[in-house]
Amino acid sequence: MDTQTDLPERDRVSTERSRFGVRTHRYALLFVACAAALFLVNTFLVQPFVIPSGSMENTLLVGDRVLVNKLAYRFGGAPRRGDIVVFDGEGSFVQTSGGPDYIKRVIGVGGDRVTCCDKQGRITVNGRPLTESYLYPGDKPSRVPFDIEVPEGRLWVMGDHRDDSRDSRDHLGEPGGGTVPVGKVIGRAERIVWPLSRWRYLDRADG
Repeated sequence: MDTQTDLPERDRVSTERSRFGVRTHRYALLFVACAAALFLVNTFLVQPFVIPSGSMENTLLVGDRVLVNKLAYRFGGAPRRGDIVVFDGEGSFVQTSGGPDYIKRVIGVGGDRVTCCDKQGRITVNGRPLTESYLYPGDKPSRVPFDIEVPEGRLWVMGDHRDDSRDSRDHLGEPGGGTVPVGKVIGRAERIVWPLSRWRYLDRADG
């Protein structure tokens, strides 16, 4: 039986090139498959987001990477009080198209009356004061008074670092009264995945 060493040099080179071409083709297919899988995961399942500001401190720090569950509200589920959500700010926080995405905590959902503040300085939802253990140390629940009934299909959202967060309070006089359409919610932030020292699940706060 012929072996590689029995072949003329030009045939050996041709065979090696053929094998190299097969390997390259396989690697290319594997790369395409991985890229397609990553695209599908990012589009339909989960998506990583980088925290750009201190508005959610100390729950989320600048530079944290969080995984957002994009299926959380797709099959009959709806955002609940206490959820940390990522949403498209177009039409609520910004009036131009192609606006940035935001990450905030849901304080009120459709039909809720959200008020700041009671005699103890607490935010109330439907008359019940919130215990906001997630607030940034030293922050008040809000230095801006408000009293709003959240329309159906919309959310009242706020950052955990109330003194360093531009949120629903900053858009009270605009269309929608500072509330965010549920349809603009991209998903629920579920865990910090980077840096590893901060890896943890983001529990839903009592709301």
